[in-house]
Amino acid sequence: MITRLLPSAALTGMLVSPALAGTEIEITVEIPRLSVAEYHRPYAAIWIEKSDQSVAADLAVWYMLQNSAKGEQGSIWLKDLRTWWRRSGRNQTMPIDGVSGATKPPGVHKLSFRNTSPQLKSLAPGEYQLVVELVREVGGRELVRVPFTWPAARTAATGKVRGSHEVGEVQITVKP
Repeated sequence: MITRLLPSAALTGMLVSPALAGTEIEITVEIPRLSVAEYHRPYAAIWIEKSDQSVAADLAVWYMLQNSAKGEQGSIWLKDLRTWWRRSGRNQTMPIDGVSGATKPPGVHKLSFRNTSPQLKSLAPGEYQLVVELVREVGGRELVRVPFTWPAARTAATGKVRGSHEVGEVQITVKP
């Protein structure tokens, strides 16, 4: 009986395996080094947006958890990430496990998500946009969008865009 099950189990594994293969999203976000008199690390929100501009998944929110000099919670300034705040942020309780973290210094920052991660496991196949919004105290605000298809077809697909001042290059690679 076991010998009869093994071929069909192997065949089932081959049929199911491609659909469940390690689909993955890799993201790089560049925070440029700005030459300004008073520099503050930006607050950032990174999310996946559906075609109707609703939020499909929050991927990352970087903010100052607490300003010990002023004794205030950094989360009160999250509303300055205006687009993210209106679409998702005001409905969240911070911090969000696996999503929120500290602000990042200038440089290139990498994020990676597998199809089994909480952010992606309920993401239906379709057309989406990766959205990155950055805002700085005594600085500017900028939002960029990079369209992508989920899941990737047979080969990896890459999209990128460069912001004009607060955001450097943002790249998304969707791997099958």
